[in-house]
Amino acid sequence: MKSVKVKRDIKQEVTDRIVKAIEDGRMSPANLWARNAAGGLPVNYGTKTPYSGANVLLLWLEAHDRGFQRNEWMTYKQAQAIGAQVRRGAKGCPLVRFNQVERVDQETGEVEFFPAPTGFTVFNVEEIDGIAPAAVYDPFDPIDAAEQIISRSGACVRETGDRAFYRASTDECFLPQRTRFKTAANFYHVALHELSHWTGHPSRLAREFGARFGDEAYAFEELVAELGAAFCLARIGLDQGQLEYHASYLDSWLRVLKRDRNAIFTAAGHAARVFSLLMAKAGISEAVGTTQQLAA
Repeated sequence: MKSVKVKRDIKQEVTDRIVKAIEDGRMSPANLWARNAAGGLPVNYGTKTPYSGANVLLLWLEAHDRGFQRNEWMTYKQAQAIGAQVRRGAKGCPLVRFNQVERVDQETGEVEFFPAPTGFTVFNVEEIDGIAPAAVYDPFDPIDAAEQIISRSGACVRETGDRAFYRASTDECFLPQRTRFKTAANFYHVALHELSHWTGHPSRLAREFGARFGDEAYAFEELVAELGAAFCLARIGLDQGQLEYHASYLDSWLRVLKRDRNAIFTAAGHAARVFSLLMAKAGISEAVGTTQQLAA
C-alpha cells in the first residue's frame, strides 16, 4: 500500500503553539511574552541579526520552556560552517520564513508574487559545542534608552489623568504621571505600548483592521501594540515591567487566533514594523552586537 505524504500546515502549527502558550498561562497579562532570564531579543549567533515577527515569540517560548539563559540560535549548517557541532540528541526549535514565490495569472498572463511559508529549524547555542562564551553588548542604561525612544519618537506624550491611552483624533499619547506606577519599568512598558499605538496613525504606519477582524479589531490592535512594546523593551534589556492601567484582551486574542491561522503572523509583522520605526527614530540599531552609547 502506497503511503500518502501529508503536507504540513506550518502556519497552523505556529498558531497552535502560540494559542496553547496563552491558554497554559505562559503568556499571562502580567508577563504576556515569556522571556528567559537573560532577556533580550533572540538573535542569530553568527550574524547577530535579531529574528523577527512570530519567530521572536516562538524562540522566547522555547527559551522559557527549556530554561536557556542565552538567546542566541543558529541552524545545523551554520554551526558546521564555523566548526561547531550541535550535540547529539539536541532538540531544535521550528521556525518559519516567507519566500516570495512567482505565480502567473492564467487569464491575464501577469506575473504575481506571494509569500509562501517555509519551515526551518534552529538550535540554541547552549546545545552546540565549540561556541564562544556569551558576549556583553549594548552598555547603555535601559531606562535612559527607554527615555530616548520616547523623546526621539516625536510623539506628543502627556503625563496626566488616571488612564493610559492614545487619542487618534489629536494624535496624542496620555499616561498617568510616572510616580503613580509601581515601578519605573512598569511606566516604560505602558509608555511604549501607547507609543506603539501612535505609530499606527495614517501619517506613519497607517494600520487599520476593521474589515478583517470585525468586532475584535480593537483588541487585535492592542495585540500589535503589546508585541511592539515587548520587542522594543527586549531590545534595550528592560524586561521586568508589567502592563498597568490596561484591560486584558486575551479572550479576544484567542478568538482571533483560533479563527484565523494568519492572524499571529499579521500581528507580529505589524509589531516588527512598529519596532523598526521606533528604533530608527531613537537612533538605536536593530542588530544586536554593535557596541553603542546613547547620544546625550
